[in-house]
Amino acid sequence: MNVSRLIRRLHTAARTTSKALAYRVLSGQIAADVENGRLIRTGNLLDRLGADLPDGQRSWFGRHAAKAYRAAHLGADAVKVWAQHRTTGRFIHVHVYQPTDPALYTALQTYKATRHLVAADYARCA
Repeated sequence: MNVSRLIRRLHTAARTTSKALAYRVLSGQIAADVENGRLIRTGNLLDRLGADLPDGQRSWFGRHAAKAYRAAHLGADAVKVWAQHRTTGRFIHVHVYQPTDPALYTALQTYKATRHLVAADYARCA
């Protein structure tokens, strides 16, 4: 079976199911890795550390993490997954990282709202 035919089948299945299942189909194995803890979203990291930041500041932390990841990986973006927003319930496209990715440490240090979180806390939570 060729790739375009497989993609067409996936999109057809996604259109005829519930919204949550449709985004799960589009994300596939990446979503499964996020659920199992092999990959984490930046918001999940902040929750583990107990950083009670509003959505706007969480978004900026994610931008710092993405910038650090691009710098460490020659301009390549991190893997993206469709995830449900924690307050609005809408599905959004977010970057996910390995729990021990150095880009997360760098983002914690470079973003002023998370500088008070120490690397020892991160290692204990991951």
